[in-house]
Amino acid sequence: MSHHHVVIIGSGPAGLTAAIYTARANLQPLVIEGEPSSTSDQPGGQLMLTTEVENFPGFPEGIMGPELMMRFREQAARFGAEFLTEKVTAVDFSERPFRVHVRDREFTADAVIVSTGAQSLMLGLEAEGRLLGHGLSTCATCDGFFFRGHEIAVVGGGDSAIEEATFLTKFASKVTLIHRRDALRASKIMQDRALSNPKIEMLWNSTVVELLGTDKLEGAIVRNTISDELTTLPVTGLFVAIGHRPNTDLFKGVLDMEDTGYLVTRPGSSYTNIDGVFACGDVQDHTYRQAITAAGSGCTAAIDTERWLEANTH
Repeated sequence: MSHHHVVIIGSGPAGLTAAIYTARANLQPLVIEGEPSSTSDQPGGQLMLTTEVENFPGFPEGIMGPELMMRFREQAARFGAEFLTEKVTAVDFSERPFRVHVRDREFTADAVIVSTGAQSLMLGLEAEGRLLGHGLSTCATCDGFFFRGHEIAVVGGGDSAIEEATFLTKFASKVTLIHRRDALRASKIMQDRALSNPKIEMLWNSTVVELLGTDKLEGAIVRNTISDELTTLPVTGLFVAIGHRPNTDLFKGVLDMEDTGYLVTRPGSSYTNIDGVFACGDVQDHTYRQAITAAGSGCTAAIDTERWLEANTH
């Protein structure tokens, strides 16, 4: 068993920013960063699955997602953060010091920062792993710019799908919204906006069954759920907007969460319902979901943690 002032669970932009700040505060954080084999809990978070990041301040030429995360990690290590490339298997926050288990190893901590992130729900197609970041995307605000003048499609029927489709009309020549039913789930105002947009075409009662292309997306095969008829859409971009799932299974029954699984933090802070346990990044943010907002909330969590430790440990 080893004891640490702070254990950080997760290593995306939120966790690594928290690591930089807590390390600089001389708290020698241990970052348990996840396993490389797991898409839901991999070191570096969702940015490891993206190619070019053009909207992170300070990189006017853009930077590859994995390289950006490597730089975050090196910066945290430079100030003394320790890293463990494993997946947390259990937590015990019932008493202090808190206990964090990694298989048969146990770590104790005065404070814990949870930054396990969220994952985009995908279509479950074989080609997704290969084409993600190469025409297939889960974030319009991140990648829309790359599709100027292209014909693209968005899959989904909720508010976020409509929002993505509407946003993408700024760049694309045409956006096809593919929805498995014959009516949208989105709010009335969002629906009206989409249905009246001349660049958005609706494809009702349809699901994507196959993606075409080897190293970049060249089209999508769509099946009509009523007639079973297959159609090929010649799109060069496909945005999946069927929702996100926060990686919070580990904290069920332990930390307060919304029905959707997102952790609840006290307004304007990173405090969870357990004193000394903080949460930051996409695990508690279902609104913005950007690398820069995650990094900002990681900074918030680190400062909250530092102040809390100052007041509660002697």
